[in-house]
Amino acid sequence: MGRDYYGYKPYVPVARRRAQATKEVARRIKKGQAVSPVQIEGRTIASTFWGLAWCTNLESYSDFENRLPRGRTYVRNGSVVHLTIDKGRIEALVSGSELYKIQIDIEALPKPKWRALKEESAGKMGTLVELLQGKLSKAMMELVTGREHGLFPKPKEIKMRCSCPDGAYMCKHLAAVLYGVGNRLDSLPELLFVLRGVDHLELIEQAIPTAPLGKSGTAPTIAIVDLGAIFDIEIGDAPVANAETTIPAKTVAKQAGKKTRTVKKDSATKAAATIPAKTVAKQAATKARAEKNASATKKTKAKPVPKKV
Repeated sequence: MGRDYYGYKPYVPVARRRAQATKEVARRIKKGQAVSPVQIEGRTIASTFWGLAWCTNLESYSDFENRLPRGRTYVRNGSVVHLTIDKGRIEALVSGSELYKIQIDIEALPKPKWRALKEESAGKMGTLVELLQGKLSKAMMELVTGREHGLFPKPKEIKMRCSCPDGAYMCKHLAAVLYGVGNRLDSLPELLFVLRGVDHLELIEQAIPTAPLGKSGTAPTIAIVDLGAIFDIEIGDAPVANAETTIPAKTVAKQAGKKTRTVKKDSATKAAATIPAKTVAKQAATKARAEKNASATKKTKAKPVPKKV
C-alpha cells in the first residue's frame, strides 16, 4: 500500500478495518493465542462507575484532547483487536491501515499516595462489593477518582508507543486503546488496581469501619466466626466477618436455648438407656403388684355390709 506526500498511508474505510480485525482475531485463535478484543455495542464506550471515571479523567487533560475524538471512533468501530492490562503495562493491537502494536507503560502508584489513600478511606467503605461496583459515598468517590490524590495516572506517569508512522505523542490508535481500558474497567474494575501496582484488598481492610456492626435502633449482631464457641462446634473455612456474615444476637440466643433443651433431653434418654435390663424388669414388676393391691383394696371398700335382723 502506497503512502501520501507526507509519508502516511491512505485512509482505510471502517468496513475494511473491521474485516481486517476479524481476520486477525480468527488467525490468532487458530494459532492458540489469547485474544481479548474490545467490543462496544452502540456508541457508549463505558457505562459503570470505574469505566466512566477513567474516561472522564482521560478527557480532563489538554495533552490528549486533540487525538481523543479519533480514538473514540476507532474503539467504537471495533479496531482494538486485542487488549491486555497487567501491572504497570497495557498492550494492544489496533487495526488501521495495517495492524499496529501498542505498548503503554504506567508508573505504579507512589507508596506515600497509596498509604494516604488508605488512611483517608478509613470508615468510608463497607465491603469489597461496594468498591468494585462503585457503590460509594460521594466523599469516597471524590477520593479515589481525584486528579491529584486518586488512582488514575497523570500524563507524566504515562509512556506510550505505537508502531504506526504518526510521530505525535498520542496517535489515534493510542487514544483508542486508552478508551478501550475504560470499557474493560466496566467489567473488570480490579484491573485498575493491578495496573497501578496496588492491592485493592488493602483498601478494603483499611476502610472497613472498626466500630461495632450493630447500629442504633437495630439488634446487636454476632459474627459467624464466633458461633463455634457459642455452640461448641467446629466451623471450617469461616468467612471474614462483615455485615453480610453476621447473625442477630437474639436469633443466636434462641438457637442456643433450643440446643440446651435438646442436650438435656438427649442426656435423660442416654441415662435411661444405661440402666441394666434386670433392674428395669424388677421395677416394672413392683409397679404392677402395687397397682394390683390398690385395685383389690378399692373393691373391698365398695362391698356392702349385711344388716342384722
